[in-house]
Amino acid sequence: MVDGVLTPDPRRRLPGRGAWLHLDPECLDRAERRSAFPRALRVPGPLDTAAVRFHLQAHGARETPALDTPGSKVDPS
Repeated sequence: MVDGVLTPDPRRRLPGRGAWLHLDPECLDRAERRSAFPRALRVPGPLDTAAVRFHLQAHGARETPALDTPGSKVDPS
């Protein structure tokens, strides 16, 4: 986090506290709804997540496959 803005740190080299997040936009949405970032980073108030959202979109954020997509179901055997 730099000046109230969440900053992606894929190499895990920035100083200070960090928070883990799956490369899934749904996880980011859930973390925002639950106010998970301010609690994890121990800061008051909301944080700007635009840079993290851009990072997810630009670096391989995967979307959940549709249920009717061939090969997306688990083989029960």
